[in-house]
Amino acid sequence: MRASAFVYPWDVNGDPEAPARIASLGVSQVTLAAAYHSTRALTPRHPRHRIVTAEYAAVLYPPGDVWTGRDLRPHPAGGWAPGDAFGEAASALVAAGLEVHSWVVLAHNSRLGMEHPDTSVVNAYGDRYPWAPCIAQPRVRAYLTALAAEAAVRPGATGTELESLGWYGLAHLHAHDKTGGVRLGEAGQYLMSLCFCRACREGYGVDAGELAEGVRAALEPLWRGVGDGGWEYVERALGAETAAAARVWRESVARTLQEEAITAVRGAAPEGFRVLLHADPVWYHCGANAGVDPAHILSRADGVVVPCVDGVHRLAAFAEHAGERTVLAANLTVVSGMGGNPARLASDAAHARGEGANELRLYHAGLASDADLAAVREGLAGW
Repeated sequence: MRASAFVYPWDVNGDPEAPARIASLGVSQVTLAAAYHSTRALTPRHPRHRIVTAEYAAVLYPPGDVWTGRDLRPHPAGGWAPGDAFGEAASALVAAGLEVHSWVVLAHNSRLGMEHPDTSVVNAYGDRYPWAPCIAQPRVRAYLTALAAEAAVRPGATGTELESLGWYGLAHLHAHDKTGGVRLGEAGQYLMSLCFCRACREGYGVDAGELAEGVRAALEPLWRGVGDGGWEYVERALGAETAAAARVWRESVARTLQEEAITAVRGAAPEGFRVLLHADPVWYHCGANAGVDPAHILSRADGVVVPCVDGVHRLAAFAEHAGERTVLAANLTVVSGMGGNPARLASDAAHARGEGANELRLYHAGLASDADLAAVREGLAGW
């Protein structure tokens, strides 16, 4: 059961001890960021810094000529990951005996939304989500597909893991986020994530004004702290026919984008290059782990990376449709300061394996304390 640790280039570059330290954990692979959203990250062992501020969503390598003449294009990173930061880190990690997968964040980009506000998701109240590009818009889809192919297939990478390849919505770890004051539940998160940009208003197949009015009415009890639920609440509140129309549109948009991006990556990649998605089997979930149809996505990709947190494991839904070579990777948080419990790694891995996992992903070798890494080393050795 192979294990991979997530890493940023700035965890490795400038720290000559980092590759050997990561390899000593007992992992055989690293999932290395190639295109990433804005963040502020701790680097607790780096000889030159302790905090890295990635000011905007960027590619961590020099973008190519494919972007010439395009209005939507990725930005190279600033001083936090200059030049070919991915390539430099990948070379050092490979030299330490580690396989490298590229880690590519797609439909999560605040700078894109600020520079091109018309590309953003618009909720039923008319509020724009600049961090969430609307994946129904043709030029957004073209941008994401081209970005997936370029950022995934980097020198040194033998595979890729595509994050947020689907709908992004309200939930977002934004700077000084203050959106948690009302517990919206799954239904509220979905309703607040429905998009009403021009492309989506035309795509739903029902009167978009009436749909938006219905969404606002459905949310009213939630603002008062009354009611919760999942899809059943959405169907009751909007009506089964209207809810189904929105579902058909959103599922179709996400599925076809996933197909196009995977095809683009495969077209740019050498034979044997693995393509995985960060995924959630609940189709209406939005965010980094895009909601998918397990049977469909496993007919297209080589596998999935699935979050396993707080005892909630969603691997079984994918295991039902897995083939002999399908990768089912359980994503376990091993940073105690972020809610992980690395001392429980062996038992969590056993639980995941019982649900069908055949690989592990450990989030995150660069962010973890020395004590966390020691627990990971012990857990993997025991495993």
